[in-house]
Amino acid sequence: MSILQKMTGHQYRTGPKFDKAIIAVGSCENHGYHLPFGTDTFVSSMLAERVAEQVEGLLVLPPVNVGMSQHYAHFPFSLTLSPETLIAVLKDILESTVRNGIEKIFIMNGHDGNIAPIEIAARAIKLAHPRAKIATLDAWWVTAGKLLPKDTFAVWNGLGHAGEGETSIGLALFPELIQMEHAKGVVPNLPENIEIKWNFAELTNTGATGDPSKATAGKGQKMVRVLVDEVVRFIREMDGRNWQYASPESALPQG
Repeated sequence: MSILQKMTGHQYRTGPKFDKAIIAVGSCENHGYHLPFGTDTFVSSMLAERVAEQVEGLLVLPPVNVGMSQHYAHFPFSLTLSPETLIAVLKDILESTVRNGIEKIFIMNGHDGNIAPIEIAARAIKLAHPRAKIATLDAWWVTAGKLLPKDTFAVWNGLGHAGEGETSIGLALFPELIQMEHAKGVVPNLPENIEIKWNFAELTNTGATGDPSKATAGKGQKMVRVLVDEVVRFIREMDGRNWQYASPESALPQG
């Protein structure tokens, strides 16, 4: 067993030793008319657990269920932490993990609004604990599109909040919570290369972007496979070099 919430103190003390931890950071917010509010937490935590099944010594921490969702607040029922609160929560969890003797931490993020708070919290912990090693999968929805063949998705390379990709991965992981008969979205007309800081209501009137009607469980299963494989590969590679990533040439001169 590698899920901390399900362990007893005896199991933790006498069971396999953990030198790494993985934490999912999600949200509770509107995901169109068809996906559950907890989609971001469900996806990130289920991916984290599947990774831990394949990586020795990887402890699954409790997920963060509410994220920074202020830009989705025009749609009910979106819960949100302020950026400052989420940064503080993440810092406290990371600090607690390091204090318990685990200095290698992987963050599996499930929501776009969490990316900046994760970055700030991780940098603060690195400053306080230089020996800590922190890695993140910031945007699985982008990474999956890069890892899969270009013809996998029908619209917008699968992108979109509650769009083709996110709905597909939901169909693969928790189909019993999805109502595909209500799936509809809007592909926004966004410029390339320059990022607009939008409120979500400026992009869609359905609570979803992209085209969730094109989603299938088969596409979602492909997404799960490549994402889990990629994270497992990364952690095993880092374990193989003791999480050292500085080139010899970058070492500071002694004396």
